[in-house]
Amino acid sequence: MKISLKISALIVALGFALTGSIAQASPITWNTWNSASSGTMGSVSVSFNSGGSYAALVANYPSYNPDATFADGTIVDNAPTNANGIIYLVGGNSNVNTVTFSTAIIDPVFSIWSLGQGGINARFDFINLTPIFVAGGPSTEYGGGAISVSGSSVSGNEGNGTVQFLGTYSSISWTNPVYENWYGFNIGITGVADPSAVPEPSTMLLLGSGLIGLAFYGRKRQQG
Repeated sequence: MKISLKISALIVALGFALTGSIAQASPITWNTWNSASSGTMGSVSVSFNSGGSYAALVANYPSYNPDATFADGTIVDNAPTNANGIIYLVGGNSNVNTVTFSTAIIDPVFSIWSLGQGGINARFDFINLTPIFVAGGPSTEYGGGAISVSGSSVSGNEGNGTVQFLGTYSSISWTNPVYENWYGFNIGITGVADPSAVPEPSTMLLLGSGLIGLAFYGRKRQQG
């Protein structure tokens, strides 16, 4: 009986460990741009096609400070750095921008810097994607405030911040319909995607719940 209770306690602890880990912040590997069309994100190669819109690499800028503007400490543990660089965009058309990954990635995060300005509310309109707000606020360079998210769009009037896309992706596409000189973006991951090897949050919750249920069932049998 004592052995059974110890096993039950271990199962319960494991279940809580699995479910509790979901709420922890994830260390992010941010893409480092080598050019306006390519970069590296850990073991993942990144390519960018602006669809004919003007785009350029700005190296060693911006500062991505303060850190809390781009990393909330709950979902995203660390902001990009100026060593990662940024892609300079101006928008003002319906051209489709696409970031493509050499390996599918899970739950990517997307940082946006200096989106819009006084009198100009610029946007990223993502295609068949739903961004989730993670963090936002003023930048060290220009102040401003947080980006805002509505449906598939992220907008800002001197807006900064980070959003996340839940799921597995080989590419991410959007348009920048509003002209402004200039705003930029970068992208990051917590890991590459082998969906069969990396449990999705819902799977982990079910596993944790199932283990807990087995533990209580075992205790009930001992008491019966």
